[in-house]
Amino acid sequence: MPNLLLSFIAFVTYVLLAGYFWRASAGSNARCHGTVGHLSLIPITIHGYLLWQGIFSNGGIDLNIFNALSLIAWLTLLVYSVARFFYPIGGLQAMMLPLAAVSLLLPGVFPADHPLSHTNLLAFKVHIAVAMLAYSLFTIAALHAVLISLVENRLRQATLPRVLRDLPPLMTMESLLFRMIGIGFILLTLTLISGMLFSEEIFGKAFDFNHKVVFGFVSWCVFAVLLYGRRVYGWRGKIAVRWTLSGFIFLVLGYLGSEFVLEVLLHR
Repeated sequence: MPNLLLSFIAFVTYVLLAGYFWRASAGSNARCHGTVGHLSLIPITIHGYLLWQGIFSNGGIDLNIFNALSLIAWLTLLVYSVARFFYPIGGLQAMMLPLAAVSLLLPGVFPADHPLSHTNLLAFKVHIAVAMLAYSLFTIAALHAVLISLVENRLRQATLPRVLRDLPPLMTMESLLFRMIGIGFILLTLTLISGMLFSEEIFGKAFDFNHKVVFGFVSWCVFAVLLYGRRVYGWRGKIAVRWTLSGFIFLVLGYLGSEFVLEVLLHR
């Protein structure tokens, strides 16, 4: 079956499920659980296959910015799909479906070859896998931070939209937020350490303290302070939201921002 047809099937399924969940969220006692929730595994599986075909093409790895965005969205939705078996986060999964649908089309709408060198090395593949998973977890954390801020503001105004009513309690949201940040912080630490110590083996050149590394370390410091503040001072609420979004912005600027400028604007 051609990849174009598979993309169409996955996109339509994403959109239909998103529409169903959003409509269910507007109901009085609806929840995004049950058999219908499991149907999201169908487009997720197709999306994963298309990513495999697009990234691992011609025996190498093509991780251009649009493939990377699609991969991060896919991993984020995959994490939500697994976590929904343990936490009542069906509403959060529903919010990711439209983003996953859009990200699915990006590599096809904006084709951009960006093959990476030294892709046959196991160390390189592990480094990329850990980095992408870290990005996905921090993406989830950023989404949680935004939703926590929205819910807190609406609760103060005593006007909570029905869409937000389907979200888990704030304590559950915060617990998930810091759990994701903690795991993402470990993965980001491994990414930075492997990049420094094994730069020659992974990238084929000596370690270069460039803008990506600088933003990566700034982001690492931000999340380190946030985790310390949470553990020692019990940071939560607006403080946690601000630090989470700040660290995520630095992380995005470190890789996706620079890649966007190089690939899309400068065509390098």
